[in-house]
Amino acid sequence: MTSLPRVVIAAPASGHGKTTVAAGLMAALVRAGHVVSGHKIGPDYIDPGYHALATGRPGRNLDPHLVGEDRLVPLLLHGAAVPRPADIAVVEGVMGLFDGAIGRDGFASTAHVATVIDAPVVLVVDVSASARTIGAVVHGLRGFDPAVRVAGVILNKAGSARHAQEARDAVERIGVPVLGVLFRDDGISAPSRHLGLVPVAERDDAAVVLDRLAGQIAARIDLAAVVRIARSAPDLAAAAWAPPPRVPIDGPAPVIAVAGGRAFTFRYAETEELLAAAGCRPVVFDPLAGEALPDGTAGLYLGGGFPEVHAAELAGNAALRASITAVIGRGLPTVAECAGLLYLCRSVDGAPMLGVIDAAATMTARLTLGYRAAVAPSGSVLAGAGQAVTGHEFHRTTVDPGSGATPGWLIDGAGHGFALDPAGTGTPTVHASYLHTHWAGQPELAARFAAAAHAWTGSESPTARIRPCPPHTLHPNPPPVTPEPNLLHHGDLEVGPGLLDFAVNVRSAAPPGWLAETIAATIADLGHYPRAQAATEALAWRHGRPAEQVLPTAGGAEAFTLIARALRPRRPVVVHPQFTEPEAALRAAGHVVDRVVLRAADGFTLPDGAVPADADLVMIGNPTNPTGVLHPAARLRALLRPGRVVVVDEAFMDAVPGEPETLAADQVPGLLVLRSLTKTWGIAGLRAGYVVGDAELIARLAEHQPPWSVSSPALAAITACCADDAVAEAALLASAVDGPRAVLIDGLRRLGLSVPGHPATPFVLADTAPVIPSGAPPGWIRDALRERGIAVRRGDTFPGLGPTWIRVAVRDAHLIGRLLDTLSDVLTASPHPPNGVDHGKNAVLPGR
Repeated sequence: MTSLPRVVIAAPASGHGKTTVAAGLMAALVRAGHVVSGHKIGPDYIDPGYHALATGRPGRNLDPHLVGEDRLVPLLLHGAAVPRPADIAVVEGVMGLFDGAIGRDGFASTAHVATVIDAPVVLVVDVSASARTIGAVVHGLRGFDPAVRVAGVILNKAGSARHAQEARDAVERIGVPVLGVLFRDDGISAPSRHLGLVPVAERDDAAVVLDRLAGQIAARIDLAAVVRIARSAPDLAAAAWAPPPRVPIDGPAPVIAVAGGRAFTFRYAETEELLAAAGCRPVVFDPLAGEALPDGTAGLYLGGGFPEVHAAELAGNAALRASITAVIGRGLPTVAECAGLLYLCRSVDGAPMLGVIDAAATMTARLTLGYRAAVAPSGSVLAGAGQAVTGHEFHRTTVDPGSGATPGWLIDGAGHGFALDPAGTGTPTVHASYLHTHWAGQPELAARFAAAAHAWTGSESPTARIRPCPPHTLHPNPPPVTPEPNLLHHGDLEVGPGLLDFAVNVRSAAPPGWLAETIAATIADLGHYPRAQAATEALAWRHGRPAEQVLPTAGGAEAFTLIARALRPRRPVVVHPQFTEPEAALRAAGHVVDRVVLRAADGFTLPDGAVPADADLVMIGNPTNPTGVLHPAARLRALLRPGRVVVVDEAFMDAVPGEPETLAADQVPGLLVLRSLTKTWGIAGLRAGYVVGDAELIARLAEHQPPWSVSSPALAAITACCADDAVAEAALLASAVDGPRAVLIDGLRRLGLSVPGHPATPFVLADTAPVIPSGAPPGWIRDALRERGIAVRRGDTFPGLGPTWIRVAVRDAHLIGRLLDTLSDVLTASPHPPNGVDHGKNAVLPGR
């Protein structure tokens, strides 16, 4: 538990004086001897600048849309701890107390965040246009949501002592203390322009004004009462956020040139912290006055600001513009947000800029404002293909993307921004858009950008300086580089109405009757929080382990996320092709992942020496999805060594008769084994799984697991599936797969498809390349099957596989016959059957 006195400064609406009062309060508390951390609810960059000036430490943002609700308390604690522990946190709200994202029931509002961080609220209320009515306003705000604790009120802009007393009496009559009154002639205001307040970096008088404001606050506000309210906040159970560390490559840390100065004032403090943790060295430069990029620059970050205000000065620094344009043209990793986008354009309101983007930016009267959800349509220096992000737009300019531009993001299906590859590296090295993203919420963005900077530093050829992220493919004979796969793709996305499902790897669409009854019986007890003890004991009994060596999880996905968050590997390695969730979870937690890519020619088996000796986290599937390979237990045990964690995903082990190669009973240091119940028992929607292994590692995972993350129905299912009868039934189901799988493999091979190795899973991986007609696209077989009503899982979303690969689920003999007959029809209908293969149906299934 962590003790952090904290208070949220809120208001009934915008314009009541939250920012001036919050900044003045921070400065006054600092003058009174407190160490204060300042925080801002919402995506605003400007207010944290005033907070930083007041407190002498970075201002921090707390926005659940940008970083996720679960990161709010960790980020609050981080901001209160760096650079030294604060004894009070002052959190400035956004808009009105209950105003959040439109249509989302107050999500991301001040009230929402105050509830999540469990902080009391002090209201700042403008009383200039009313008096006694203020009591009714406060009364309504206090009672609207009982979860929000309004602990005091500061009256702002009172016209006279008599006016102030009238408003004070009305508020105190309802039992809410008035902590002080500020008057209209106190001079408490801040200049603003088209996007809100003028940033502190653009105000030479900012320090003087803030000092005067602190004096006014100290004289008129009961600071001791504010501190008492802050100290009434309960202790917090979460751990402070920390950027995931990464050991840099040999040699000097690559420099990330970060645009700053008066024209580029917008960036989140965590951006530079994440880059530094990833082995880079952020160095701020001023595009208005700088003569060159910092020495050693290997990446360029252009954040937000007001280039439109400073367009003439930016244009006047022609030498710097020319040098930046030239190095970007050679492939310098470059990320630009909003103002950075404008700086990359040909011009801003006619003033010449860098010209990297062939578009002009112009000011308009229309304000574009709001939260956004975006997806990367293709891989770039910032995001992998399919990467989903949350962000915020706030601008009055517009940029015409022109024709043929590759977008950086898709927002509601429409292109947004630019992804450019000026050096012809094969991966866009420039990513620019209006979208502001908070990298603490999406640390994989920082990791990818940092990896590109590391690659630039270590390369000699200007046209080969950016490699696709992750930067390493470890194998003596690596396959050709292919576009980054979409790690978030899954089999359900292949299935649609009327399609016969060979794509999803769940054995059945629903659980057996006895399990459905067990799950249904938990409904009557859903009023109570989940209790995991029985499931934990059942798992321990099932695998012959002490209870402290097992952890129920909300499916394998939660287990991978816990591992990614709890462990701090220097060099994590994922063995591919395999289920993509382990790498996706690692990247989401900010890790840069190395891949060991196995080859079809070897039957996707793991050769000796494939895993680098310095890998301190190795993740491998057994049997592996999608290859079906069952690795020998001895081979996996050989991966264990001091200082290394080996994670074995055994999600499909219960589909292997007798589970001959399982490590679930091995009680050795550094080993974690993951299991899923969703596949065999048809409960994918319930999310039920678990981890067994090293007790110390299990304890670390448990520390990062949210309370009650595994639901009562899932816990009941886990308990039931560990019973002896259920284990015996699972064994029978596993044996029943052998025959249909053999038929499927034989049929696919007879039709000319390649099925490497000896699959041991309820699915089969096949390469359709040998039977694709000349001139047909790589996905021809998959598309042709879909046109005939059959869905199979595409393979090109698995690292190491290409678009000719498909994964086919094992179904009953009748359905397998339909699949093979349809595939035969597809191949027979081809005008040029490849390889001279006989596609007659008697060649597929003798006797049919």
